[in-house]
Amino acid sequence: MDNLNTETMDTNRLSKKIEDILNKQAAKEAEAAQVFLSYGCWADSEGYGGIANFFFRHVAEERDHMMKVIQYIMQRGGTVKITAIKAPPADPKNLQDCFEKTFKHEVDNTTAIYEIVNLAHEERDWATYNFAQWFVKEQMEEEKMVMDLLDKLKIAGGPKATDESLFNLDKFMAEAPDEAPLARDASMDNPE
Repeated sequence: MDNLNTETMDTNRLSKKIEDILNKQAAKEAEAAQVFLSYGCWADSEGYGGIANFFFRHVAEERDHMMKVIQYIMQRGGTVKITAIKAPPADPKNLQDCFEKTFKHEVDNTTAIYEIVNLAHEERDWATYNFAQWFVKEQMEEEKMVMDLLDKLKIAGGPKATDESLFNLDKFMAEAPDEAPLARDASMDNPE
């Protein structure tokens, strides 16, 4: 009988550093879902049903992002590590605080995505670099969307907005699109 090789081939196509940073990002996306869930619950308790609905829709989107990262790790032969996530922050003081915290959260997530891109470039892991580009575009949309919300709140009066202005903003948010137009998609025929 021939000697059977009992060792199996290592099919993991991710370096340890890439695998770790991707697992960290999966947890970050799960954390974002919890943050937006808490903001949605807060908005609902304040009577902002449209804004609550906006945040609840984004909970599912953040969970989808988490699954994209998890599936990519598995597709590349890596090991997914599910870890605990932090509790959401304290409830916002008002809508201005809520939207500002949401923007900061998105910018922090963009920074984390850039770290993945930079590491993939440094390691010449072009598959991960290419995979991360989807998230770069997504973060551009997310940041733009929240900047638009902050602009709309500013027009409504910011922290001093009237109840009528906030009512109209809440109504708008219930029907607002979940994606923002990006400059890179603009043309003379379609400027937005």
